[in-house]
Amino acid sequence: MADIIKPTQPSLPDYDAYIREIKDIWDTKLLTNNGPKVRKLQHRIREYMGCRNADLFVNGHSALTIAIQALHLQGEVLTSPFTFISTTNAIVQNGLTPVFCDIDDSYNIDPKMLEEHISEKTSAIIVPHIFGIPCKIDEIERIAIKYQLKVVYDGAQAFGTKVSGKHIGRYGDITMFSLHAIKVFNSIEGGLLTYGDDTLQEAFSLYKNFGISYYETGSDVILPGINAKMNEFQAAMGILGLDLVEKEIETRKTLAHIYIDRLSGVEGIDTYPYEKGIDYNYAYFPVRIKEESFGIGRDELFSRLKKEGIITRKLYDTLCCDYSCYKERGYLLDVTHARKIAKEALDLPLYGTLQPGEVEHICDVISMIQKERINGR
Repeated sequence: MADIIKPTQPSLPDYDAYIREIKDIWDTKLLTNNGPKVRKLQHRIREYMGCRNADLFVNGHSALTIAIQALHLQGEVLTSPFTFISTTNAIVQNGLTPVFCDIDDSYNIDPKMLEEHISEKTSAIIVPHIFGIPCKIDEIERIAIKYQLKVVYDGAQAFGTKVSGKHIGRYGDITMFSLHAIKVFNSIEGGLLTYGDDTLQEAFSLYKNFGISYYETGSDVILPGINAKMNEFQAAMGILGLDLVEKEIETRKTLAHIYIDRLSGVEGIDTYPYEKGIDYNYAYFPVRIKEESFGIGRDELFSRLKKEGIITRKLYDTLCCDYSCYKERGYLLDVTHARKIAKEALDLPLYGTLQPGEVEHICDVISMIQKERINGR
């Protein structure tokens, strides 16, 4: 057993395979600017997801920012406060006002909250599939059609998830994925947009390359773009990682079900009730700590596990709407349930190189901590 069990670790391909994959970069001298490896990875992702279009970016945040820019949204967007701050930042950086809606027990935005807060200023719904758990897509898209709203899914954590056999990237107007190092599928750093509207392709190309439009006799800058291009070394990592992603997900699934089996008898620990018809990517393993029945609260359990060499994460224990930057910038609705979950949720270690015995050990320690509490120690 390792002295320290980390909360997450990146999935890496075979070292020699990566060296072979990047070797021809020294021959082509093409390091960036939509090189052959970027094009190859885009093609392979389209095949993997069965999506019409897939464009790569240097990271997920730039991809999400550009997705919003390309849709020319205005006014207000409905979004979740229970997410990584990148989601809110991208909305505000595009001059839009985030309208924070409450979440339900899936950790995702509650569709019942959406419809009652749509106004004449609402232009879009921009929400994450948090922890890789998909939003209630059918309900969100029904509302979007009814009110003629755009839908952008922040799928940063959801690569590999499927709903009714259909990859998550095939829903909404645009879905963004982060290919950051600790994601289920990574390209060291990276971002991905999947979408059905072919006309967006040119806009994405412009926005990620300074807005420069090239033509036969010269060039022009036709919009204020940024530098958000993926490079060839990132793409090479992604090409190899794509061959490993299904095995990574299957390994995580096995570990997740060990957690579920072992923690089902621990009072006060609520695991997520995975639903039929959804192929989860098991990007995270969130649990909720019910202090009254478990005996101690989430924060104390976090500290006790750390003392035992088990590092967990209190993800999103501060809601986006509660950061000082956004306290006065968003339109805050009732987010009572999100606040409750933010104080109860704990992310347990889950990654492909985590060993079953380590998961068993984590569960044993959690059980031991509760028993000590019950016995008054």
